[in-house]
Amino acid sequence: MLTELVRYAEKNLDSEPGFTARTVRWLVEIAVDGGFVNVAPLGDDKGEQIPKCPEMHNMNSGGRAHFLVETLQTVTLLSKPNEDPKKVTGAREKHAFFTEMVRQASTVASTVLPLASFLDDMEQIERLRNRLAAEKAKPGDWLCWRLAGTDPLQHNEVLDWWRDWREADQANGKKEAKPKKGKSAAPNSNAPQADSMVCFLSGQSLAPLSTQPKITGLSGVGGLGTGDVMAGFDKAAFCSFGLEQARNAAMGAMPARKYVDALNDLIKKHSRKLANTLVVHWFKETVKPEVDPLDFLYEPPELTEAAAYGSARQILESLRRGQRPVPANNRFFAMTLSGAAGRVMVRDWMEGSFEELVAKIEQWFCDLEIVARDGEKTAPAPKFLAVCGAIMRDLKDLPAPTATTLWRVALAGLPIPRPFIARALARFRADLIDDKPFSHARMGLIKAYFIRKGGDHNMSAYLNKEHPEPAYQCGRLLALLASLQRAALGDVGAGVVQRYYVAASQTPGLTLGRLFGNAKNHLNKLEGGLAFWYEDQIAEIMSHIKDSIPTTLDLEGQSLFALGYYQQIAATRAGKKNDTSDAKGDK
Repeated sequence: MLTELVRYAEKNLDSEPGFTARTVRWLVEIAVDGGFVNVAPLGDDKGEQIPKCPEMHNMNSGGRAHFLVETLQTVTLLSKPNEDPKKVTGAREKHAFFTEMVRQASTVASTVLPLASFLDDMEQIERLRNRLAAEKAKPGDWLCWRLAGTDPLQHNEVLDWWRDWREADQANGKKEAKPKKGKSAAPNSNAPQADSMVCFLSGQSLAPLSTQPKITGLSGVGGLGTGDVMAGFDKAAFCSFGLEQARNAAMGAMPARKYVDALNDLIKKHSRKLANTLVVHWFKETVKPEVDPLDFLYEPPELTEAAAYGSARQILESLRRGQRPVPANNRFFAMTLSGAAGRVMVRDWMEGSFEELVAKIEQWFCDLEIVARDGEKTAPAPKFLAVCGAIMRDLKDLPAPTATTLWRVALAGLPIPRPFIARALARFRADLIDDKPFSHARMGLIKAYFIRKGGDHNMSAYLNKEHPEPAYQCGRLLALLASLQRAALGDVGAGVVQRYYVAASQTPGLTLGRLFGNAKNHLNKLEGGLAFWYEDQIAEIMSHIKDSIPTTLDLEGQSLFALGYYQQIAATRAGKKNDTSDAKGDK
């Protein structure tokens, strides 16, 4: 997994220890004499990603700041109203550190001289702070600079100074490093720490990092706003063989920087929130968005659901024909992530061939295919979140494990877990009683359950009059009896469905016989042609049920009952064309 992230970085990014990508919200322009010129927002509402910003090490020691690219609170002392005095004091310490860094750099790199002059003038800083406050900027927003018309991050003399300063500071830190009082020590913490170890990622012998760079962008899924670590060992229970901190998963500065940069880039550009997790994906060889089969998950607004299904089918067909719309022998990689107490939690990892992925997605849509409520065509292929919503009352309540499991079901062609169908069936009944429209995604999921469990279950997107299961035919019968009641009596408020569906779907042997007896009274109220039509339909269904009406139905039987009920209603609507007399109460 980490190896593939390193490969992604080597192919797509310019990774280097001491630098990281940041989402910067504000660009501040400073004149050659250090005077404040202007401030402007960057990118969208969240900002613009700057690929190579200096990143300070050992930030946990306190009072330190990043070089050049920093937060508004550190640079301008912008704070929230009624800010905690301790945070204000901390910001002033960081501001002083930031100012001193720029002053030192200006003695070597003339490019940053305007910034050094600006930071020495509190009146100019106040002007900038007031302007940012008027723009409703947040203290935690990041800023970058344009100094005398140039970007200091594009000047080698500036970047070289930072590299030299960082190397010297790290060397000095190693000499002065001492155990911190009050901290839990690793077992055998008096054992010597190796200066050189085999890197977990590269296999080379090199000096391992004590702490690894942080992954950002997980604050919305349980992560910290300051970032989370993939490999952290801050407790004695996490350490072994007398090794402290990240030496328990020894990685060199460059390999660690690469996998962190890769994951940060993927979270920024190729991620989608799914419940309380983020799903990121990429390919070994670049795939254009319009032929990315995983777009079905990300719900791109420019594609309709039907177009996404068509795209998957076209890609698969072209691959089979050797047209190769994507690089040959391509592979996909996907991770499901969340944060927990400052750590990155990898909830799932998947990889496989591009061809297999396309085939699984096509099968997913095919399994979910179901007749539309009007009965005249199949419903549009559902978006992935719509399928998740089919088993929940509210998507906000969707548990992360449920979403992750269903996502893996879709991509790996796995069976649908029984608990998911139990939830879908419960939601189906609730909507039926509340007189809500049928959910296409829910009915498709019930159908897909039987297809994916294996065996011949006679599943079809449309009504299957020859279905051998009595439970399916009993569902058809209830739908027809409900339609007959409406045709004979009109709107009678709570009809057959609202009063008897739950009982009929669980104990059809005790319920359908009673309803079947009432059907004779309803037939007598209809004109001859319509009465004969209903008689023929009921007779056709009973010819399949015969004397085998089940006394009770288990979960699968109740699911078949629901499917038969829905598909019979759709078929009846299609047969009536523009006749709306049967519409009310059918959902």
